[in-house]
Amino acid sequence: MQIDPKSIKTSELHAYLLGAISPRPICFASTVNKEGVPNLSPFSFFNVFGSNPVTLIFSPARRVRDNTVKHTLENIQATGQVVINVVNYAMVQQTSLASCEYPAGINEFEKAGFTALASEKVRPFRVKESPVQFECVVREVIATGQEGGAGNLVICEPVFIHINEGVLDAQGKIDPHKIDLVARMGGDYYCRASGDAVFEVAKPNTQLGIGVDALPLPIRQSNILTGNNLGQLGNVHEIPVIDPAFEDDHLKQIVQYYSITPDEMEKELHTYAQRLLAQNKVQEAWQVLLSGNV
Repeated sequence: MQIDPKSIKTSELHAYLLGAISPRPICFASTVNKEGVPNLSPFSFFNVFGSNPVTLIFSPARRVRDNTVKHTLENIQATGQVVINVVNYAMVQQTSLASCEYPAGINEFEKAGFTALASEKVRPFRVKESPVQFECVVREVIATGQEGGAGNLVICEPVFIHINEGVLDAQGKIDPHKIDLVARMGGDYYCRASGDAVFEVAKPNTQLGIGVDALPLPIRQSNILTGNNLGQLGNVHEIPVIDPAFEDDHLKQIVQYYSITPDEMEKELHTYAQRLLAQNKVQEAWQVLLSGNV
């Protein structure tokens, strides 16, 4: 399927974008108007773009259907302040309720059942139920267009941050399982960033990984190992050598049982190495593969 963005309806293109560019973190934006009336609304065009200064950007886009703008944007343009609250699983249904397009002046804190807390340095209220809250001043608003679907990039600098200590691990870092964040996908879909959905990928080797192209040919052309597996193996700074001290009972069984059928032995070794790689045991996987003289 191929699409020229200018050749289809904005609403159709919008749906493809939301389905393809996901999951997206949720900015639960709290603002007030000039009279101090609060507004609360979620936006999934959102991310962090720098740490010095801290820069958060979200986009209350113009409505596709009628080209109107959100109350959040109007309030930001009037006051230059916003509180960005992150959204976890425990509050996702209430957050969705707050996205209803209530008339101006309606308090979404009350409608959605959230607790409003006074901020330290800005006028908008914080959402007590949110595990992390960023009090922000707005540095700039960049309109990307004037038609329905156009973005309004709200560039924010947090001036005060609140973190619920209950989401921290023993080292004082945010634990992804404890914070239990959710993210927006296409249509009515969300995803939950906890449990089996959270996994680790080793950072790129600071000594430079050898790369997939430098792997021995039988490994690179394996019918068992996946592209992800090859990426793990290629993240070592040099091809390991056989470690005579390495002992593995299952490896011994493979070598003994399949020693007279090299093709079958290679298949079994690659399958076992794949299991080790799934556990992030890269060095052990290399030893298994090297044992087959590949």
